[in-house]
Amino acid sequence: MASTAAGAQDRRIAAPGAAVMAARRGHAAFGLALVGPAFALMVLVVLAPAAATLVRTFFVDGGSGPTLANYAAFFSDARSVSNLLFTVEVTTATLAILLAIGLMLALYLRFSHSRLIGAIQILALFPLFVPGIVISFALIRFLGPTGVVPMVLRSLGIAGYQTPYLHPSGAVIGLVWENIPLTVMLLTAGLAQIPQSAIEAARDVGAGALRILLSIILPQLTRSIIVVISLNFLGIFGSFTVPYILGPAAPQMMSIFMQRTFSELHLGSIAETQAAITFLVCLVAGAIYTAAVFRDTARGGAAA
Repeated sequence: MASTAAGAQDRRIAAPGAAVMAARRGHAAFGLALVGPAFALMVLVVLAPAAATLVRTFFVDGGSGPTLANYAAFFSDARSVSNLLFTVEVTTATLAILLAIGLMLALYLRFSHSRLIGAIQILALFPLFVPGIVISFALIRFLGPTGVVPMVLRSLGIAGYQTPYLHPSGAVIGLVWENIPLTVMLLTAGLAQIPQSAIEAARDVGAGALRILLSIILPQLTRSIIVVISLNFLGIFGSFTVPYILGPAAPQMMSIFMQRTFSELHLGSIAETQAAITFLVCLVAGAIYTAAVFRDTARGGAAA
């Protein structure tokens, strides 16, 4: 009798645990059902074609097996290497300017009590709602050879103006303007997570603005800066419209180079190799972004 009663008690204790486990399995299955179609579509439309393209770059017509001949041909071609280096240079210059301008705007929006905050925030986010092609033509009308700036300079008797239109600086200016909203939003969100009490405590012990910036704000803003650099790198490195309209005819950004190789020269295999190299470069930025996000998530989980 005693053993029978103990068994019944064990079953009563185990029953709620089994119910909880069943509920968790149900929630997991529901979550997988929600993300399953989106993930399958991403695999079918993005990952599978990208993987097939990447594999094809290791084969050549008439070859007997995988080879690096396509990549060797790319890096032995001066024009291809020049375009790749030009893309890296434009991306790096744009990122440096973006980070400097975005950080100044984000710091102002976070700590200033001026009445101009609303107007500056609207101006900073305004390019978010303007297509890249409109931004490009607006810059042509403003900075181009017959634009507002040279006209004003001529009226003031100032000569020697060199327009950035159709120069590398034109592409950099357009890309900076196009990507300012994302930069400001990410940095402002990162600054909002810095406790005001830490800044006030530093002020109480006599720390100046520069010391607070270097010792308190920037260390806690590292993750946001990494995310800003990674996401902007991916967007700028693969940008097409702005550098196509504002940039020089040669060298070219890799996206323009690929488009012309594929559609004008009809060299599909070479265009695929260019795309694979672009993808591998961007993969580094993607890996840095993913590592930063997962490291932050792991810290949050450990803290919890």
